[in-house]
Amino acid sequence: MQPGTHFAFGTHEEHGFVASFTPSVPPYLADWFLVREQFEPVPGEPGLYRLSEPERDGPRRTRQAIHDLRRQSYTVHADMALDPAASAGPPRPVRPNGLLERRSRLAQAAAGRTTQRAIPPTASSSAARQVPPRPAYTPTVHLTAAGRGRSR
Repeated sequence: MQPGTHFAFGTHEEHGFVASFTPSVPPYLADWFLVREQFEPVPGEPGLYRLSEPERDGPRRTRQAIHDLRRQSYTVHADMALDPAASAGPPRPVRPNGLLERRSRLAQAAAGRTTQRAIPPTASSSAARQVPPRPAYTPTVHLTAAGRGRSR
């Protein structure tokens, strides 16, 4: 292990995916981080933590814990198979959710012509509506005030 390492992750024959911390990390802080990453203390083994429910996607959850601790600026040593920086992990199966088809339809629609930005059609003079001419006089409008009601 390199000097300055804070956490170590690996596999154990009996306990599955395990984690431990070095003396450079206070025990209460290491416990706080590892418990939140779904690791539990191993009875009778001080400083050793095992992943709870390792059969439930254990390698991915362990890689995620390593990634999270590194994002918090901790130095983490991990087995080659568990290190997210060294292994990409197995490819995830692609579930058809219609997203690719929807994106394809959107791309086709964006590439096609639109009627919103089209050049307006030129109308022939017979089809165009005639605008009435402006009257030569100004119409007079007489308003009468109502005698009752509130004043404005």
